[in-house]
Amino acid sequence: MFGGRSCLVGVVSKVDARARGRLSPKLPFIALKLATGGALINMTPIMSERLKSSGGSPRTVVLVANGDLRLSANQKCWQEQKKMERALTAALRKEGWKVLRAHAYDSMKRHGFIDSQKMGLEVFRGVDSQAPLIVAESVWQYSQHLLPGLSTHQGPILTVANWSGTWPGLVGMLNLNGSLTKMGVSYSTIWSEQFEDDFFRQGLRQWLKEGTITHDQSHVRPLSFCRVSHQEEALGASVAKRLQREKAIMGVFDEGCMGMHNAIIPDELLHPTGVFKERLSQSALYAESREVSDSEAEAVYAWLCKKGVKFVFGEREEKDLTLLQILRQCKMYIASLRLADAFGCATIGIQYQQGLKDLMPASDLVEGLLNNTDRPPVRSSQDGSWLYEGKALPHFNEVDECAGLDALLTHRLWEELGWPPETTLHDLRWGAFYKSHGNRDYVWVFLISGAAPAAHFKGGYRGASSERQPPMYFRLGGGTLKGVSKPGWIVWSRIFIMDGRLHCDLGVAEVVALPEKETQRRWQETTPQWPIMHAVLKGITQDQMMARHKSNHIQVVYAPSQKQAHRACRIKASAMAALGIETFLCGDVDPG
Repeated sequence: MFGGRSCLVGVVSKVDARARGRLSPKLPFIALKLATGGALINMTPIMSERLKSSGGSPRTVVLVANGDLRLSANQKCWQEQKKMERALTAALRKEGWKVLRAHAYDSMKRHGFIDSQKMGLEVFRGVDSQAPLIVAESVWQYSQHLLPGLSTHQGPILTVANWSGTWPGLVGMLNLNGSLTKMGVSYSTIWSEQFEDDFFRQGLRQWLKEGTITHDQSHVRPLSFCRVSHQEEALGASVAKRLQREKAIMGVFDEGCMGMHNAIIPDELLHPTGVFKERLSQSALYAESREVSDSEAEAVYAWLCKKGVKFVFGEREEKDLTLLQILRQCKMYIASLRLADAFGCATIGIQYQQGLKDLMPASDLVEGLLNNTDRPPVRSSQDGSWLYEGKALPHFNEVDECAGLDALLTHRLWEELGWPPETTLHDLRWGAFYKSHGNRDYVWVFLISGAAPAAHFKGGYRGASSERQPPMYFRLGGGTLKGVSKPGWIVWSRIFIMDGRLHCDLGVAEVVALPEKETQRRWQETTPQWPIMHAVLKGITQDQMMARHKSNHIQVVYAPSQKQAHRACRIKASAMAALGIETFLCGDVDPG
């Protein structure tokens, strides 16, 4: 239990009537749970006779493919989805099962994705609620398209993603998994590169036979099972109690982004932590940006140039980054700080996808600057005072409120420790093994669309560049803040909602330096305009991480050394627990 060891505990658990209703009433229901806050990992087998599709045809699974809300993204990603579905269908045929696709390819739209909540409702009206159902994902998907139908589906549900970084299918699946977990909907999950490996075949066979897949989550253990010194526990608790006592405001510029149901914290769960939402509007941010003068925007741009940021400009607005786009982002940066100050926000999140993207360039450069302590200074338009002088204003990308709560607590805790407090979320995008100096490590690609602080990069601002956001996502462009994260030790974490309560997983990882050629290969396999972090999660396998992680996002913050990273992880876990959050340590975290 201590120093990275963990244990598996079998517990007989009661389940709600809805979950029981998904099984044959003639079967006894016993759920095996890990000592991880009640994560369901196994069920009594469902009889194969129960696994039937609409029309009563045996040995048929229903398949749905969820996509983006943006037509351009769905069109560009469709070929990868077709490739993935062919491989998945072939794997099912080898097991003697047929695939019934619940919705057809749309020749007018030139893709075959479910692309709206409206369409999702229409599709699920035609699906037998008892049928075994596969959600196949090779792209980013908006979970709200499927959640209404999945919330009442009584047959076994399997989420499947292709192990590829080409488009964020793994990220989309993790978002859907986190959303289903929050909703209390039972599901199984699996992933594969070619859908021919033993891990995938064994998992698929178990699901086809039993209606569930059992994954190894032995890397997870409750904080109460772990040794933390009294001093560490007291330090973490003191910061948490101060937050609860003094309270703080979380500024949310339009709640909910790209279907991330898992990223919305209900007020009744958030308020006990001492944090309260100020629900703001992106239209207010747009309006405030229009009040910023050209000279103020030019001063921000000049500051960045002096710091050494490289702007990759072109001449075509529709495809290249231009100075006009950057200056509009600089205005948004100033407006963000002024609105945050006006409403007393300790942290803010900008939705920035739907709505704002049709009015302004992307907010990613803005977000990266806000997350950095050393950033362009901004004065109040009211009294001329410096806003958040000498401090970062923690920003949570895509209004992920779970990341916002985490970032706020982390920022204050690291300030208490006297360490650089810059923190950011990343997508858990993809990964691959890499062999160096005789060691073969699984190196994850942490990638986010531009909100990483320059303090995390090799060379800081001088190691950063700004490149145009892909047109398929952002018609009006906008620059990122791109860089390669510096080698060192980090504490990673994720707050999520399960069983109606806030939970948090934490662990320690090493950020490693890869050769330039390998870094470029990984960028080209994913999204080369975005900042990247090469991370090795300690004591956690690739499959363990995918099985447990309940989000597309992962929060990271640097510690001064390996020893201090382990200490900081224990202190932060203690702070989370003091806020009333069910807290777990994952992988190798040394005892205190």
